[in-house]
Amino acid sequence: MPNEITASTQEHLDIHEIKNNLVVLSDGTVCGVLQTTAVNFALLSEIEQDATIGAFSMLLNSITFPVQVVLRSKKLDITKYVEKIHKVEQRISDPLLKMQAESYRKFVQDTIKTNEVLDKSFYVVIPSGGRVEKQMNSGPFSFFVKLMGMNKKKTSVNVDAVLKDAEVKLYPKIDHVMKEFNRVGVRARQLTTQELVELYFDIYNPSTVHGQRIRTNVEDYKTAIVNPAIVE
Repeated sequence: MPNEITASTQEHLDIHEIKNNLVVLSDGTVCGVLQTTAVNFALLSEIEQDATIGAFSMLLNSITFPVQVVLRSKKLDITKYVEKIHKVEQRISDPLLKMQAESYRKFVQDTIKTNEVLDKSFYVVIPSGGRVEKQMNSGPFSFFVKLMGMNKKKTSVNVDAVLKDAEVKLYPKIDHVMKEFNRVGVRARQLTTQELVELYFDIYNPSTVHGQRIRTNVEDYKTAIVNPAIVE
């Protein structure tokens, strides 16, 4: 009798499930992910900077649970943007406006030849507690490893059960963090299931995400088990 293969590509991922706008990790930890705006601190007046620092200090002092702040920076391909400018330029009949549009297009093209255009996104990860808090108590680096998905310990996860328990603990934390960020002048919102799927798909597939349609059904990403065609 040939050995039955029971592994799938999902066994190599640290995300067990994305459901109800939450991420269930392979060890049963549940996390909510917030996307936030940023504050250009250098452009604020001295009074505004002092107020922002004070509000941020209050935010840090009010948090009694672990969080992770993630800054994601990636290079943007603005080829389609340049092509759109060129199409608009061709439809302009006024000579002066046409010249200005052409000048702007050339400026953009020259800029991207010498500089990378980066898109920066800011996220805050809030875990439901449990094992993550224990990891944090054993050291800051172990907590960082846990949320970045480097801990490969697998456990059997009852998704519905852990989600039901986590929702009671997570949503008050999420509401609190969002309100405190608002005091600093930072808008925060929780990512939906679809947005989480697209985010993690982009992270795991950085070279193909721009040319591939993202499926809206999370179940489509659960790779079926493939049995060998040749058996001994």
